Order: sequence, then C-alpha cells, then structure tokens
Amino acid sequence: MSLTSKTPKTQKNGQKMTVVLKDENIEPQAIEACAIARDLESFDLLIEDLENKLGESWGGLDFDNAEDILRSSHADTLKFITIALDKTDEDDLTIVDNIIKAARDRDIKIILVTHDLSAISLHKLMRLGADDFVPYPIPENALLESIDRVLAAKEEKVIIKEVFVLPEANMAQPAQQKQGILLPVYGSCGGVGATTFSTNLAWEMQEILGAKNKTVCILDFDFQFGSVATYLDVAKSEAAFEMISNIGNADNDSFKQVVSMYKNRLAVLPSPQDAVPLEFIGPEDVKSIIDLARSCYDVVVIDIPRTLVSWSEVVLNECELFLCLVSLDMRSAQNVQRFMRALKAEDLPFEKVQFILNRAPKMTDLSGKSRLKSMTESLGIELRWQLADGGKHVPSAGDHGAPLAEMAAKNPLRKDIAKIAETFAELCNDEQLSATAG
Repeated sequence: MSLTSKTPKTQKNGQKMTVVLKDENIEPQAIEACAIARDLESFDLLIEDLENKLGESWGGLDFDNAEDILRSSHADTLKFITIALDKTDEDDLTIVDNIIKAARDRDIKIILVTHDLSAISLHKLMRLGADDFVPYPIPENALLESIDRVLAAKEEKVIIKEVFVLPEANMAQPAQQKQGILLPVYGSCGGVGATTFSTNLAWEMQEILGAKNKTVCILDFDFQFGSVATYLDVAKSEAAFEMISNIGNADNDSFKQVVSMYKNRLAVLPSPQDAVPLEFIGPEDVKSIIDLARSCYDVVVIDIPRTLVSWSEVVLNECELFLCLVSLDMRSAQNVQRFMRALKAEDLPFEKVQFILNRAPKMTDLSGKSRLKSMTESLGIELRWQLADGGKHVPSAGDHGAPLAEMAAKNPLRKDIAKIAETFAELCNDEQLSATAG
C-alpha cells in the first residue's frame, strides 16, 4: 500500500461518510498531509476539514501501516500528519508512539485529534513530540488554525548540531590539548532555577560521558552569592580563590588540584567563601579561567550571575550555546527583553542564546499555554526546551547537597534535564571531542 494511491475523497451518502479511493490511472498530486486513525471514517469532521483545506492533496492511513509508510519515500512530500484517537485507543498506545517517532525523525509536524482521551494519555503523546492537539468534535476553524500554526515559518535559528562542530583552528591543535565544550547557564530573574539546572545538567552529563572516559566541570562565576558548592555539598577552598585571583600563574595541574570533586566524578570550581565584587577579575582573567577549564575537561558548565558585567561578553563569545532559564511571569519577560536588547546593541552573538522555560504549564493547563504563547510571541523568542515543575523535591535536594538523580530519580524535572543532557552528550561524540583531547 502506498500513501499516494490511497488519497481519500469524501462524499456524503445520507448521513454516512465513506472513503473513496482515487483512480489509479490518474497521476496523483503531491501528498502534503496524512490522516491516521484506527477507523478514519468515524472522524468525519476531520475528513471534511482536511478536504476543505487541501482538496485531494492528502491521504489516509490506518495504524497498522502508518509507521512503515512514514519511514518510506512515500512520505517525502508530507508536511504534517493528523493522528485521530478516541477512548478505545488508550489501551495500547505503543503503535501511536512509534508513529509519532517516525514522523519526528522525518521532521513532519504532528497534530493530535482526540475524542474523550484522558489527560494522562494526551500528556504522554505530547511529550513524545506532537506539536499540537485539537478536541473532537472539532470546533469551527480549530483544525485549520492548528495547521497554520504548526506550519508557520520559523525565524532562522542556531542549529545545535552545527554549533557543536569544532572549528578548523581547534582541529589543528596538538593531540594532547583538549578543547572542551562550554555551556554557560544564565537565569533571567531571581529564583528561576538556573543553579538547580546547571548543577543537575553537569551531573547528568558526567554520568553519561563518564562511561566514555570523558570529564565534566562546573564553574560557579557568581562570585558574591554562588550556591553551586551548596547544591553539590563540596567545600569552598581558599586555594581556589587564590588561583582565580592569580590566574596568570596557573596551569592545568594547579587547576585540577584546586577544584573540588563531587562523588569523585564531577569537578566543581566553587565561588569564594566571602562575597567579592563580580568584577574583582577582568575579562582577560575570565578568558584564562575558561581556557584552562576547557583544556582540562571535555564539557564545562558555568553558572553565571544575573548581573551583566564587563566579562559577560567573554563568556558569550567563547561558548557554543548560551542557556537562558526563563519563567512564565512578567519580571522574567521584561528581563529577557532587556537582555536581548543589550546583546543586540553591543552586536553580540545573541543567536547563541537558547531559551529554556522552567516550571512549564502542564499539558492540560490551557490558560498557562495561552499565556506562554503570548509571551513568546511578544518577545519574539522560541523556547528550545520546557522543564516540568519538580515540586518539593527540588529544594529538598538542594538542602541535602545532592543532584535530583540521587534524591528523586523519578522526579519529572530530573527526567527533563536528563533528556537535555543526553542531547548534548550525543552531540559531544567521540570524533568531535577526541579530535583535540589528550
């Protein structure tokens, strides 16, 4: 069965909707969309809306053959699919999971059309990668608006895989010199969870990359009130402060000696014991610290202060991606607006900034979803990831000085951070890292 030879066309026979196949001798039009359901005829409103929108430029498939078709050349022209589900499909969503994954692999947009589906099942399918959903019976124009929304042209953005490819200058360095990946984490406002994210991201990446003999280091650049050491229960040493103060005399060996270790696996350069001015070291010194860390470790995560200082430009220029935590409130939105204006005014590489929403609204929180859409559209930004609300386990883990993986492995926030860590770890492949690693 091919997708193009089964293009549905609806016709009314009394009250019953039937599906009529196109004449095989007529050359088919390019198929732009596909409706997938266990019994497509039971979703007659979906058929009508797709026909009104696309005419004959769409096809229909059932669950049994949809995955194979999506992974074949028949799906080359597809822009989006709709997956229609009702209560009877909840017993086994494995087939639907595989269909969603197949579509995501082909970068095909996915719209769920659901009738009496539970919130838990809907949440699971959306987390797998569905782009939008509409209820059934379909409200007037709801499907058409959803199609336009998921197909809307996006602004040009940084492709993660591209920024992780090491430049030629680095590739030519001596084999004994590492050039680690740099990932600064910035919080758009107080309490947004930047330190929680940075410490847990560093630990998750160390757990993944440690199996490949790779190493991760986290630097606390909030020299006044940094809490990375608290969250990981490591000591703040005077030796680390002295090294930072005289970074010109430091080398790889001295750097590795002054860092603290969490579980003898994750390297931590803590903030000083006493509050010091954020600019007690200059841009050149910060560049030297970053260069030392990258020459010693394969991945360097930096927890940076919310205040923009003279060396903030150095961090932004040196990093591969700049991870910015935001929250769904007015103060965060205003600060993001100010932050982006500052970067553009100074002609800094703002395209490196990847926005991450913490405490994202749940899938069934339609009001929160609406507020989120309004915020991103007004700011002109795109959220690369959304993090679940970790609840009471998050402050508890911080008080105990342990990552969420150690305290609450099944916490939804921990799972979201682990997925992001896996994404970065996959991009930090052996070829890219070992090309300059010793």
